Amino acid sequence: MFQDLKGRRVLITGSTLGIGLAAAEAFVRMGAKVGLNGRRVPADIEATLARLNALEGEAAFFQADVGTEQGAASLVAQFTERFGGMDVLINNAGGLVARKPLPDIDKGFFDAVMDVNALSALAVTREALPHLKASAKDGQTSSVILVGSIAADVGGGPGAALYGAAKAWLHNIQKNWVNFHTADGIRFNTVSPGTFDTAFHADKSDEVKANISKGIPMGRFGKPEECAPAFLFLASHACSGYITGQVLNVNGGQFMP
Repeated sequence: MFQDLKGRRVLITGSTLGIGLAAAEAFVRMGAKVGLNGRRVPADIEATLARLNALEGEAAFFQADVGTEQGAASLVAQFTERFGGMDVLINNAGGLVARKPLPDIDKGFFDAVMDVNALSALAVTREALPHLKASAKDGQTSSVILVGSIAADVGGGPGAALYGAAKAWLHNIQKNWVNFHTADGIRFNTVSPGTFDTAFHADKSDEVKANISKGIPMGRFGKPEECAPAFLFLASHACSGYITGQVLNVNGGQFMP
């Protein structure tokens, strides 16, 4: 399974830790050429790349702030220059920014949340579009995978209204892209994680985490590596070549539409 991912050129935004890094490792294990990305250069990036490049594929790091249009353009240019094109784009960059209730939300905070979660996906996808079109040939599709969230369906937790709204925006905008770019040989799908044991929840106490886990049928937070196969599936033409415009929920039963 996933043999067709060998040699595929995969760019993953916001992929130096958590679900993004787990996905990057999964693709490298399949023999793909993977671009990691972050706003800053992580202190451990050389060790991370050494570990990944000891596997079946190839990995490289590209610094860029994809929450800006200039950063998005720079990232796509760097990646395609290094690997000669792009076959798969995973828009994983995103974040809560901060927790603020409605009375405390101003335009500056609105822009900050939307830039990192929504603008980043739009701008990188727009810049990648010509390369993804060029990749689609001989009946093989290219793939764009957005990373949504359970917050898109339930509205987000305390102070996370804008985060949930930005993720819902991602769930919706792919429908337009499917309508207008399927003819270009590009598939668009979304992976929507539930509650995962990542830095996103590092501020929560063990007691809070235990209480949240009680509301998950599987009784625990997910592990980043448990989300990674969803990206492999949606990137593989052999496995999902007739799947587009879908939201794949990975949440231990926490939300069931």
